Amino acid sequence: MSIEKYDLAIIGSGSGNSLITPHWDDKKVAIIDSGVFGGTCLNVGCIPTKMFAYPSQLASNPADAARLGVDMDFRSADWPAIRDRIFSRIDAISDGGKQYRDVELDHTTLITEEVRFSGPKQLTTTSGRVLEAEQIVIAAGSRPSLPDVPGTTLPGVHTSDTVMRLEELPKRIIIVGGKYIGSEFAAIFAGLGSEVIQVNRSGQLLSSHDKTVSERFTRVAQEQWELALNRTLHSVETDGDQLRINVTATGQNSDDIVESFTGDVVLLATGRVPNTDRLNLEAADIDLAGDVIARDEYLRVLSNDHPLEDVWAIGDIANPQMLKHVANHEQRVVAHNLENPADMKSDTLGPVPAGVFTRPQISSTGLTEDEARAQFGQDAISVKIQDYGDTAYGWAMEDSHGFVKLIANNSTGLLLGAHIMGPEATNLLQPIIMAMSFGITAHQMARGQYWIHPAMAEVVENALLGLEVPDAGLL
Repeated sequence: MSIEKYDLAIIGSGSGNSLITPHWDDKKVAIIDSGVFGGTCLNVGCIPTKMFAYPSQLASNPADAARLGVDMDFRSADWPAIRDRIFSRIDAISDGGKQYRDVELDHTTLITEEVRFSGPKQLTTTSGRVLEAEQIVIAAGSRPSLPDVPGTTLPGVHTSDTVMRLEELPKRIIIVGGKYIGSEFAAIFAGLGSEVIQVNRSGQLLSSHDKTVSERFTRVAQEQWELALNRTLHSVETDGDQLRINVTATGQNSDDIVESFTGDVVLLATGRVPNTDRLNLEAADIDLAGDVIARDEYLRVLSNDHPLEDVWAIGDIANPQMLKHVANHEQRVVAHNLENPADMKSDTLGPVPAGVFTRPQISSTGLTEDEARAQFGQDAISVKIQDYGDTAYGWAMEDSHGFVKLIANNSTGLLLGAHIMGPEATNLLQPIIMAMSFGITAHQMARGQYWIHPAMAEVVENALLGLEVPDAGLL
């Protein structure tokens, strides 16, 4: 048996691709990915979805303008033009990255096959190639999770991996799922002119978010598209040239169909699962923490609760927070540790932020109100909800939905969580992330700097001032 020897083998070409720094220029590196080069975020995730979300937001402007006395018309969206603009750019980046690793660099070898562990430091591809490497980084990502019901493989049934490549804008789309992915696509398609029905198991959308966000967003979404709440998917079937989904009442008899919906397209947005089950991790005796790979503070994988030297894991396959900025940070940590084994850094960043690019936008970081009360005690925290509409720029927008919700520790004045819904929510969150990451108290943040008047950011300032926390002697 011929064994290919490498200094570094990387499973996955998303954030894992960035591990190949100049340090490896005189060494042999294998990058292994059976999917589209560049990973989830570039090809089917964050980047193309936001490139659809922006034109969808533009298409919704006439409704907002009408409230302010401005007459604007939205006639139609050219879906093929939008799609082709987006993917002509993305596909070129993916193809260019593949060409660079596969052809232009002599020290890297691109292997476009599935791979599985066949020993602690050994990998075997589908075709039988056997690879051994001094260092292995597992960055194999995640994939859409499909519900175990009949009809999910019918033509016209899509996941987030495929729905953005539709030939035309559907007249009527049924979206199953009420978290990040389902809610973003509901906003995208509704904004561009599709009739949308969003089916959700629970009574509220974004149910893992802070309860105020979940409650208010559900109400706003209901004004923009149809919701079928407390419904569980039973089956998908054809209905002439359309698709029909059958649903049951959540928590009731799973065979009692209570409702059916028909549409041109069905999008199953029911979560993602890490690709741990595809790697034969047992052959390397690698531990799991739930369904993700277990790691130590330096991001080395664990084997029987101990670090497995020279084997690392980053991104969705090892972190339930499936966010590109998390994977990128972990890539930087592992890149440093690979190159500096005597001076390794641990993964120590502060709270993880997240954005949902719905309409309106949503952003969050830290603890929810319920989590904070459970962790610190009912009376140990201060909560302030500041509506956009109670600030000067909110008046200019006549905003009736947006708000900033802050949660702080009563005794220290430190922020514990932040949740924002409204225009530019993801940008407004960033200074709060900075304060939480660097230990700046709520009052220091509010009164230790100027805030531009009458900018939208004043809604954050007013929320900070509304918290009942120590003022540290600042005016």
